Amino acid sequence: MSPSNRAARDENLAEASEAVCRMGSMMLHAGTGSYRVKAAMGRVAQALGIDQLEAQVGLTEIVVTTRAGRSFRTQVVEVPAPVVNADRIAALMRVSLRAEPGLSATVLNRQLDVLVANARHYPTGAIVAGAAAACAAFAFLNNGRWQECLAAAIAAGCGKLVQLLLRRLHLNHLVIIAVAATTACLVYMLSAQLLQHLLPTAENPLHEAAFTSAILFLVPGFPLLTAALDLARFDFTSGVSRLLYASLITLAAALGAWLVAWAFGLTPGEIEPLGLPAGVMLLVRVVASFVGVLGFAVTFNTPMNAALAASVIGAVANVGRLAAVDAGWNPLVCAAAATTLIGLLAGWFSQRLATPRIILSVPAVLIMIPGAATFRALVAVINKDPLSGLSNGFTALGIVIALASGLVIARMLTDQAWLSQTPSWTHMPATHAQEVLRERARRTGRAQPRAFDPDGDGNGSS
Repeated sequence: MSPSNRAARDENLAEASEAVCRMGSMMLHAGTGSYRVKAAMGRVAQALGIDQLEAQVGLTEIVVTTRAGRSFRTQVVEVPAPVVNADRIAALMRVSLRAEPGLSATVLNRQLDVLVANARHYPTGAIVAGAAAACAAFAFLNNGRWQECLAAAIAAGCGKLVQLLLRRLHLNHLVIIAVAATTACLVYMLSAQLLQHLLPTAENPLHEAAFTSAILFLVPGFPLLTAALDLARFDFTSGVSRLLYASLITLAAALGAWLVAWAFGLTPGEIEPLGLPAGVMLLVRVVASFVGVLGFAVTFNTPMNAALAASVIGAVANVGRLAAVDAGWNPLVCAAAATTLIGLLAGWFSQRLATPRIILSVPAVLIMIPGAATFRALVAVINKDPLSGLSNGFTALGIVIALASGLVIARMLTDQAWLSQTPSWTHMPATHAQEVLRERARRTGRAQPRAFDPDGDGNGSS
């Protein structure tokens, strides 16, 4: 090969590699897991003419080697701390699924430019309201009464607003979480006491047990669950870093809550179950689960059709889990069975809503996270009460592991790529979404679209 031809080939590989890395960095920053990042990069790499792609994906960095013929290129990409954006995850997956051989780096970059320019689905007020609704639902599901639910909603709304405002200042992520948690807990205490004075008929507020519901909007659901999925595939680089990140976020939130608890002299406790009739309890649990999942989905910028689907999935699975626990079943078995059902339902809905299953399953699972037990464990450790810390800590850890296990089981039952140990990212098995697109092209006699169509109807699934 002449030097000029070799230089042209190397330049084409460099352009293609840059485009692939941009796809990966956008996926990673949107909050999705390592597996989806690599799969999306592999699809566009194959369409760009890259023979082989090897990648290591962490929480904030990607190391990529691309090969074409005898040429190769290695790049390191750094990404800011992830901010969950479910709509962008879905849009990027559609871009990767529609990538066909002959795609150019210029066209791919143009498609990504369109996504960067897209505005968020919901204004700040809607995101704040979503956090408030989710935490009010959490308070009820944790046996809170109406005044605790109302105080949790007010507090979570204020805490979420503070978090959004501080994020614009580009402060340290842990500082933002700690300040938001402190704000939410402080507002909860003040709101609960104010309600008691304004409403003489209100019962004494159960601060010790209920005020942790006000900070559950800070639960790092996406990093925690994607860490479990990555570890299940022995992707320790991504899984361990995400797990550590989720632990640090949880610790920062717990420290903010502990500071308020210490100032008011509170000791975390548990609330006795509400004495509602069985039929009423079932109905209210359905509503609370639906609203809670919907609130989380809105804060993740999930499109409304997908948010409603996730809410239905979460309500069905969570109410069934709670009923089984009330009937005396093992809570860990109930948690694993519930998330297995969530994974299966999310896979079914994802094929009909052009939506990756992760943005359906994570909000639905978050309503089951044992936030109160986790907080009690951390406070007990801070207060030098190791027995209580171990008891609550193992309770919370067991539930989280069971929740993650259910999602892993569902993925292995429905995704053939999960049955292979190390897939080739440029030769991934065809997804059902790609098969649907090919069948539509065959019926209409038209080629599949190579360029991203923001109004297209392709079925994206992962």
